[in-house]
Amino acid sequence: MRRLYDPVPVTLLTGFLGSGKTTLLNDILAEPRMAGTAVIINEFGTVPIDHDLVRTGSETYFRTTTGCICCTATSDIRSALSELHDARLRGDIPSVSRVVIETTGLADPAPIINSIIPGGAPAIGLRDHVVARHFHLARVVTTFDVLSGRETLNSFMEGWKQLAFADDVVLTKTDVVLDSHDWASELRVLNPAARYHDRHRPGFELATLFGQGEYTISGKAEDVPGWLAMERLMQHPDHVHDLNRHGDGIETLSLTHDVPLSPQAVDMFLHIVTTNVGSGLLRLKGLFALTDDLERPLVAHAVQHRLYPLQRLERWPDEDHRSRVVLIGQDMPLKPIRDLFDVLAPRPAKTRHGAA
Repeated sequence: MRRLYDPVPVTLLTGFLGSGKTTLLNDILAEPRMAGTAVIINEFGTVPIDHDLVRTGSETYFRTTTGCICCTATSDIRSALSELHDARLRGDIPSVSRVVIETTGLADPAPIINSIIPGGAPAIGLRDHVVARHFHLARVVTTFDVLSGRETLNSFMEGWKQLAFADDVVLTKTDVVLDSHDWASELRVLNPAARYHDRHRPGFELATLFGQGEYTISGKAEDVPGWLAMERLMQHPDHVHDLNRHGDGIETLSLTHDVPLSPQAVDMFLHIVTTNVGSGLLRLKGLFALTDDLERPLVAHAVQHRLYPLQRLERWPDEDHRSRVVLIGQDMPLKPIRDLFDVLAPRPAKTRHGAA
């Protein structure tokens, strides 16, 4: 049995937008051997949605943060781990065997890793010393979408860095590609030290990704030590840190409606946003209350111009029954998208005299 003061292994689960992190996390939490897993999820946007799509048990410690965690990594991660430690001390939660931190798809792993590894970001107060004593980074697991992976690597440095820092790379969506390309050989150029796994190959064992160990940069791409050193320099008190790591063109748009929407209106909105080549969309995640069945919300996912099959949940995940959608994109036309979403809500019926 793990003693309270034994360091708890932390696994960082990363991967670009739409690469399947949340799906993988759900499978992890359904695995009996992963009992005792605490989960911390970061979401890029002011309206959290990912936490509603993760199926946690009643005894699972679960915390979400909003805003990009890689831009405020030291405070956000250490605060979350400190809260977890305090909850264990009070006896509010059962014993924790491991922690999984799922990052937003735009996360730069370097500042997150620096906030957990020895010799990384300096300890500011007692909280940071407590976290360093009771938690340690064991592994970095990165999901890689084989459908849009090359486009990601060509366009976003975050995608390169997520691969470069990984101990394990999980290839996703291999079940829907027509060829049998050797992705492991291609990606080893970026990270020769990682293990590569096909998510859909028979015999793939989720639990093997979350074992013990101590994270090391040995054998990884030669850029990795330099990226970590740069982060330590950026955290120097004399350095002015630009919190927008993703460039001025990357933005998030969070939208909500308090009233149920018609299925036809939601279909129209999703079709227009995902098929418009000028929308700049990178990722869309939505949870919609529909008029045809108020108890079963609709879940929508899109990656760039690919809208995945819509699904209905059997029940709402919590007491919040609003329709909500988060869009992440590059140079998105924010006002037209917001205006289009606004008109989805049904208008009050007018009386004979024209008054509502």
